[in-house]
Amino acid sequence: MTKAASKNVSDTTEIRPFQANVPEADLADMRARINATRWPDKETVADDSQGVPLAMMQELAGYWGTDYDWRKCEATLNALPQFMTEIDGLDIHFIHVRSKHDDALPLIVTHGWPGSVIEQLKIIDPLTDPTAYGGSASDAFHVVIPSIPGFGFSGKPTAPGWDHAHIARAWVELMKRLGYTLFVTQGGDVGALVADLMAEQAPPELAAIHTNLPFTVPPDVLAKAAQPGNPPPAGLSDDEKQAYEQVNTFLAKHAAYATMMKDRPQTVGYALSDPVGLAAWIIDHGDRYGQPGFVGRVLQGDTSSELTRDDILDNITLYWLTNTATSAARIYWEGKGPLFKAVDVSVPTALSIFPEEIYLAPRSWSERAYHNLIYYNKPDKGGHFAAWEQPQLFTEELRAGFSTVRR
Repeated sequence: MTKAASKNVSDTTEIRPFQANVPEADLADMRARINATRWPDKETVADDSQGVPLAMMQELAGYWGTDYDWRKCEATLNALPQFMTEIDGLDIHFIHVRSKHDDALPLIVTHGWPGSVIEQLKIIDPLTDPTAYGGSASDAFHVVIPSIPGFGFSGKPTAPGWDHAHIARAWVELMKRLGYTLFVTQGGDVGALVADLMAEQAPPELAAIHTNLPFTVPPDVLAKAAQPGNPPPAGLSDDEKQAYEQVNTFLAKHAAYATMMKDRPQTVGYALSDPVGLAAWIIDHGDRYGQPGFVGRVLQGDTSSELTRDDILDNITLYWLTNTATSAARIYWEGKGPLFKAVDVSVPTALSIFPEEIYLAPRSWSERAYHNLIYYNKPDKGGHFAAWEQPQLFTEELRAGFSTVRR
């Protein structure tokens, strides 16, 4: 599956070069499984209210099983500096691209589920080489993008304990191991939880965080929102009422995937041990944000984001080839806390609230959860997977969000 430099068992802090190299037999096996799919009946409705439509999946599978080329994605990955290092007994895969500008700000970015490092590939060049993308040398970042344990090329935990707090500590160790004594972090989705926990742990090396999924809902408000159909509490502002209704709707109608993976990740994994089943599970999740979902729009030919059909398949294929559907799902089992509950963060924080996010965190709630809010902005487009959908806009948000950290 992969190539890595030989490991010196006496030095667990060693950083080893890594290259992906999927055997052709694995790709042939994947295509054969796709082309032999036993299809379910067509949905009985004319929309996606029962799940991903059969026609959409059959069209995607027809392309995936014949013309899709994983080698292009593999070549893109292998053109980047990739590495492995062992942290707490587990191999961690990461991309590490240093800017040509020596005074660049070190940044570690954490992907989410059902994402991977593929989410962030298009932000690497604008962040590390800003002068080629409308910025100045003072906007430059050194970029580190690790694969969460159990995802992609990172090792798979064989025992419980790799929760979000453990990952947060591991990322600090990784940045220190790379020689960075001061750095910032960014995360969305699962990565947002990791960024928040890095901030709550408050290591001295962490200068600031940026997240595009802030956890800001006051506990008493969240308790009401968790009950389907509950009206909002009295006294909320218009922005707070909108956020309440979005959270209430999400938890009532769109969080079943999270409940299943939180409670029964192993059972879910059996169903995802089929490539088309895996693809449908991932695509259905991606379609829960925005009306209609951005993945569905892309697969239907919408070009309003920079996401392409191949981008979507690159990410799904990485899950399939590394057999990480089950190990990745376990991150939900590890994280038992309630979604969206307000954090208690004092580290300087920048927030970007994209319009198609699960909920639009109000500034009032954000200031209470993040006590040192240095940046709050609502871009005019983009959603839950903002770095993937709108990489240039996302890059501009990071430049602006962390601008005061550089002074």
